[in-house]
Amino acid sequence: MTVTQPMPSVYFKSPDVAGYPDVPFEEKQRLFDEVKSDIRYKDYLYGCYECGICVAACPSARFYDFSPRRIAQASAREDVELVYQQMQEDIWECSQCFSCLRCPRGNNPGGIITIMREVAVNNGLASAKEALAGYSRIIYKIMSTGTQVSPDMLQRDAFPDWGPETGDVSENLDLWRRALPSETLHTTSTGWEVSERTLVELYLIWLTTGALDMIAEIDRSLHSILSELMEELLEDEGIEI
Repeated sequence: MTVTQPMPSVYFKSPDVAGYPDVPFEEKQRLFDEVKSDIRYKDYLYGCYECGICVAACPSARFYDFSPRRIAQASAREDVELVYQQMQEDIWECSQCFSCLRCPRGNNPGGIITIMREVAVNNGLASAKEALAGYSRIIYKIMSTGTQVSPDMLQRDAFPDWGPETGDVSENLDLWRRALPSETLHTTSTGWEVSERTLVELYLIWLTTGALDMIAEIDRSLHSILSELMEELLEDEGIEI
């Protein structure tokens, strides 16, 4: 009887991840290498005892099929395929509360996730665009009014990771309008004034730190709007870029 030896897994094309088209192994390796090259990475990963403390402390693990321990283990094993899958799925379920810092070994799964998210955004991964789609309006509001979220913005489809309370707010906006002062309905700009100088400084911080480049990878239209919005303010403040 002839026994056919299985081919190495590298020759097989894995199924689509989380509904996103698969990419060649070399691309997954490149993304993982970018994660590992981050200056913070070596201080976030020391090896896993599998004690489960990080999972027990993690609020996201209570509501999602999410485990900070799996993040640390996949990175420690340098499991390129699994790390790529996590970049398309798991990392967007993390609440970034850093409760996982209780790790007795000194691992920081939340920090690793932060790096993975930044790599996903900088490389325009489909999961990053989908996860951050609801935040484009928030970013615009920050730069235009200095505030973040108003009740009318809390729609179930835009913020699914905020839990069922988001739906309760959006479905009962008439009640909220009667309960809240009218000036807080759409924006807090009537509650306090944000100076144009502050908005300019915020814009320059985003510009110099590369945050605007990350926005461009996710939403080029928003990036264009922000650039146009700030151009006149920069001119008024006598700032040249």
